[in-house]
Amino acid sequence: MRRRSLVSDLYRTARIANDVSTLASGNPHRIARRAKNRIVGRALARAGFWSLLWR
Repeated sequence: MRRRSLVSDLYRTARIANDVSTLASGNPHRIARRAKNRIVGRALARAGFWSLLWR
């Protein structure tokens, strides 16, 4: 397993905190939007979109 850098860990922690905050809000529209954005972002990452974007 790859060891994460400090900055990578901080970004990951911020994403998790945003997920927790969204779920704690109880707002169904905000929760649905967050879930949709996570799904779309992961699909784009698996398709290699982000690596193409930064070349």
